[in-house]
Amino acid sequence: MENDKLKEATDISGEAIEPDELEVENISVLQNDPAELQKLLDEQTKRAENSYDRLLRLQADFENFRRRTRQEKDEFYKYASEQLVVALLPVLDNFDLALAAEGDANEGFKAGVQMIYRQLLDVLAAEGVAPIQAVDEPFDPAKHEAVAQDGSGRHPANTVVEELRRGYCLRDKVIRPSMVKVAVAL
Repeated sequence: MENDKLKEATDISGEAIEPDELEVENISVLQNDPAELQKLLDEQTKRAENSYDRLLRLQADFENFRRRTRQEKDEFYKYASEQLVVALLPVLDNFDLALAAEGDANEGFKAGVQMIYRQLLDVLAAEGVAPIQAVDEPFDPAKHEAVAQDGSGRHPANTVVEELRRGYCLRDKVIRPSMVKVAVAL
């Protein structure tokens, strides 16, 4: 009868579990010996406790891994722009020097600011930032933000005639579209 119950057992999916011959022999031996049955029960209980302890340790390890990963990710995002900021600090220093310059030498002041502007553009270009070409280009809504229209008829329709604010790309991604004036057909 006990063997019939084993043969009728099913797994989670509902399929029948076929007991191996050793299990069937063990059950028939165990039915006659309660000490052996208790010993087998103790062994299985110990195995289950060991498995449970391993599971708890694995869960704790996984939680620690998730926490560490989250902290590393937060740390990365917090300081991801560090190199860019360090590269921009000399530009900031030069602006301080230009603004601290005394005298009526407007041309010297203008030349200093132009030099700083070029230095800033070079730093941004080294980081992959490039201005978006707009004037005389066909209007592209992915790169341009139309804020005005020109109906004069001097330019082909759907052409950018004036750039009101420069747009920039970071590598291949538009990070700020250009604000433009677009020619329209009459």
